[in-house]
Amino acid sequence: MNKFAFVPAVALMALTAPLHAQEATLTPQDYIDIQQLNARYAVAIDHCSNSGYDYADLYTPDGTFAVAEEWGEPGRVFATGREELAKAAGGGPDGCRDPKTLMGYGINHIITDQIIEPRPEGAYGRNKLIAMSIGGDPSKNEVQGGYEDIYVKTPDGWRIKSRVHVFPNMDESLQFGPLRQQQAQEQAAEQE
Repeated sequence: MNKFAFVPAVALMALTAPLHAQEATLTPQDYIDIQQLNARYAVAIDHCSNSGYDYADLYTPDGTFAVAEEWGEPGRVFATGREELAKAAGGGPDGCRDPKTLMGYGINHIITDQIIEPRPEGAYGRNKLIAMSIGGDPSKNEVQGGYEDIYVKTPDGWRIKSRVHVFPNMDESLQFGPLRQQQAQEQAAEQE
């Protein structure tokens, strides 16, 4: 008789698994907490709450926000650390700026189609971003790529270590396309 014949399959897997191969895992509560982190992100960025510091505090103290045109690229870093992140959210030590002076004026962030995967350092996330009411116009809405994230668990809960806004169609964007076209024209004029 096989000595493992009456051992439940789960126990057999545990007996035969290599001792050094510990897979990263997340609990159901971890998934919920990361989803809530993203929900708080959308509210904080849309409302410049607490002068942008509610947004900044969703990141680790050395957290980064970057923009890339392709998934998997590190992107160009726009903000690192609490003060720069608060400014990126429209705030900072002097309070919130007039939203009409900000490139992201009027939009509401809708984060959807979220994928969360365990990683040894914490978790990886990927989702879609839908920008609603661009420039305060409720008829101007578009998919603006999405976010590619690294999350880490801190004593204060899950935080964003790095967020890359992956925006493949930025040049055609309702929000950023006109600005990028203007910048290209200015650069061309400088070269003449």
